[in-house]
Amino acid sequence: MITNTKRFRDILQKTGLKPTYQRLKIIEYLGKHDIHPTVEMIYHVLVREIPTISKTTIYNTLNALVEKDIIHPITITGTETRYDYKSLPHHHFLCRKCGKVIDLDIQCPYLEKRELDGHKIEELHGYFKGICKECLKKKKRGK
Repeated sequence: MITNTKRFRDILQKTGLKPTYQRLKIIEYLGKHDIHPTVEMIYHVLVREIPTISKTTIYNTLNALVEKDIIHPITITGTETRYDYKSLPHHHFLCRKCGKVIDLDIQCPYLEKRELDGHKIEELHGYFKGICKECLKKKKRGK
């Protein structure tokens, strides 16, 4: 049985990244938490376990993981970068009330295309913004 730590260690090694303790903890956090965290969110959780970790280490690790195409940056808000470990193409929904970013697995004819009208597609981002169902439920209960 392969453990998550071994799986993440293998991912890092296959891409040429040294599997340091900090890198393993960061990629494990991203793999376990599908919340599309910011650097701040990751830092506030990991600093409890690794008091010596710095935001610079987190930034550098995330940049290395992005460069190796292990994770993907999301800039849906325009003011912050969040990170997504999910590798399959998908869209995102931003709740304007609570700020949560949610994966949307919807059929989109452009997700798998690499060319459109003779143009080479290198990145595709599909963002939806509105109020999530949890916030709508809270609003209905508050009435």
